[in-house]
Amino acid sequence: MQTTPFCLFVEGGHKLKGEVVVSGAKNATLPALAATLLAPGEYQFFNVPWLIDVQTMLELLCRLGAQYETTNTALILDTSQAKDTVAPYDIVSRMRASVLVLGPLLACYGRARVALPGGCPIGKRPIDFHLKGLELMGAKIHQEHGYIMARAPRRGLSGAEIIFDFPSVTATENLMMAATLARGQTIIRNAAKEPEIVALGEMLIKMGAKIKGLGTETIFIEGVKELSPTEVTIIPDRIEAGTYLMAPGIAGGEIIVKNVNPFHLETVIATLKEIGLKIEIEGDKIYSQKGRNLRPVKIRTAPYPGFPTDLQAQAMALLSTVKGTSVIIENVFENRFLHVEELRRLGAEITVEGRVAVIQGVKKLQAAPVKATDLRASASLVLAALGADGVTEIADIHHLKRGYEAICEKFNGIGAKVWEAPCQYHL
Repeated sequence: MQTTPFCLFVEGGHKLKGEVVVSGAKNATLPALAATLLAPGEYQFFNVPWLIDVQTMLELLCRLGAQYETTNTALILDTSQAKDTVAPYDIVSRMRASVLVLGPLLACYGRARVALPGGCPIGKRPIDFHLKGLELMGAKIHQEHGYIMARAPRRGLSGAEIIFDFPSVTATENLMMAATLARGQTIIRNAAKEPEIVALGEMLIKMGAKIKGLGTETIFIEGVKELSPTEVTIIPDRIEAGTYLMAPGIAGGEIIVKNVNPFHLETVIATLKEIGLKIEIEGDKIYSQKGRNLRPVKIRTAPYPGFPTDLQAQAMALLSTVKGTSVIIENVFENRFLHVEELRRLGAEITVEGRVAVIQGVKKLQAAPVKATDLRASASLVLAALGADGVTEIADIHHLKRGYEAICEKFNGIGAKVWEAPCQYHL
């Protein structure tokens, strides 16, 4: 018997007021969980967001032999028996970040068989950087029946100088993890600088790794013979924080976003101020209020510390209601405008040519049934719906649950009206 799918319903027209607490960062949690394979044993994680992607990574680790339990305050993960080296397609196909187990498995056990990854349909995001880097460290790699087959030399991986054409986040993470147990020094040039990279590096250092240059374009890793388990507190999710900071600009009102590292959002905050939102920072809290006269802007996405591609869709939703002509140039992924057609269904006036989107602000959006196409696109539809007339129905909300924890409770806690219910339309 086929069950009716659930959709997210958003009733627009409610001004926001109150406080919202940001969860731990999904993009910091996933590599941290993968890193536990480098030093089998028991780990304690704090501030872990309970998201579909996190559960998928835990499912993968359990398939490799790990066990975990949760308490009121912590996730306890034991990888002491995680000795299988095959990451199967049925799990990896659900989440691209699963490829992060490749480097740790190869470094710790000398072999790995990892299915080619899946993930959001936002661009090619090839894993060539991962594979070429591991090959420079001595690994023998080939593809067979949809799997990456990798083996390290008998003496293990060796340090190498690796130069990226583009500062790939997951490639930087994968190769940094692999290098911690390699013989000699590894240098990663044009490395990604994201806060999640720094957080992973700091975890590895606590485990006994020797790493310098975190947060810069050149990372130096001196290999060690072994690492040890540790405790980890996950950093706040800067993308979730940015999403909530934009909400008053669409719905009106004022909110306080708590458990934030403002330094991780400097470019985003500067952009929101340019648009005309009133933003004030106090410690780990950020106050956001809709200004009287919002202004159109030009946004170019870029690797950190530039404007994050993961907030591009949400910014487009905001600019859809700002009078005048705004421009967004997507420089990171070539196919990240899938949300445009859905925003148009809500009445947004957006034209796209290649990687450039031109937004003509409208006075008011109108509710309509829409479909989430990927994780961040789903968040943009929620934001747009907050300021639309009527009740918007958003289908395929599994995307949303990959990256936003307790989104109904959080938005309702600041005055919005958001709920899940059986879908009324089938798009």
